[in-house]
Amino acid sequence: MGKGNHMRSVTIDDVAKKAGVSIKTVSRVVNREPNVRAATKEKVELAIKELNYRPNQSARGLAARRSYMIGLLYDNPSPNYLANLQSGVLEACHEKDYGLALNPVSFHDPDLIDTVVHWVRQSFIDGVVVTPPLTDSVPLLNALHAENIPAVVISSRGTGDAPAALIDEEAAAYEMTRHLIGEGHSRIAFIKGHPDHYASGLREKGYYRALREENLAVVPDYVQQGFFDFASGQKAASKLFDLRDRPTAIFASNDDMAAAVIFEAHSRKIEVPRDLAVAGFDDTPLSRQIWPGLTTVRQPIRSMGHQAADVLIDTLSAGKDAGKERRDLTQFDFELKLRGSTARA
Repeated sequence: MGKGNHMRSVTIDDVAKKAGVSIKTVSRVVNREPNVRAATKEKVELAIKELNYRPNQSARGLAARRSYMIGLLYDNPSPNYLANLQSGVLEACHEKDYGLALNPVSFHDPDLIDTVVHWVRQSFIDGVVVTPPLTDSVPLLNALHAENIPAVVISSRGTGDAPAALIDEEAAAYEMTRHLIGEGHSRIAFIKGHPDHYASGLREKGYYRALREENLAVVPDYVQQGFFDFASGQKAASKLFDLRDRPTAIFASNDDMAAAVIFEAHSRKIEVPRDLAVAGFDDTPLSRQIWPGLTTVRQPIRSMGHQAADVLIDTLSAGKDAGKERRDLTQFDFELKLRGSTARA
């Protein structure tokens, strides 16, 4: 093109002409609305691809009376968990041309419900993905339902009407404890997760069940409180290492705390796994970045985030209220990822 000339942007009218359909039909395909014939949809999508058409988000939102933005609500001390979850949510948003807004809130905020509802309304958010421990606030979930704000929850206790993506937390902790017992350990300690998280109690329950089935004594000093962060894991490990009969295995309720156990063990010249086996929970990238590699429960966090956002966006596109029209519980499989931190010499 000559100097001073400008390339004209492709418009929705151009797409409609190339596909031989109306502008309204193109808009329906772009907005993923139902009731568009498969053959027509294919023609429109081909025209969009050939013309490299990019819909104007503002115009798209005005036409559909939506912002094409979903929100992610969180109050979680584990940056590794959040990064993994956010990646999955973002993948789904990119696939369906939605934006993502993040909102850190406090589970203990007395004005939590008003804060969340105000943010959703002020930011013109179409719906929200709610993460633990916020998923355990039944008043919050009920308020979102009452305000007609579509929501999907991660790792919920399964209460309320919102669709949920979760794993069997108790069974996962039970299997990991059984693995440690099978490796010959009888002095197995457990670092509990944040007490605000319902899943923490389920993981602790699985640990106790495995010990009881093998008639192993439950030693109160072997159970220490953690808060899903590195500092609390290190503090709990320090208490366990100071015991006269220190444990030969420690199962921490997430990878951040398990990594802290390994750190503290190294600082005391306790060799992992020769002198101490360590296991975590979540299979975050951290578990593969430390030495030795961390044995952990693989919770498909990224996939759960993707699924939650996918269900939410599909619900919005179909024009339904997630709270009133559907109740989906998607239970994902967990897996024990066995690495060097529990390997026998």
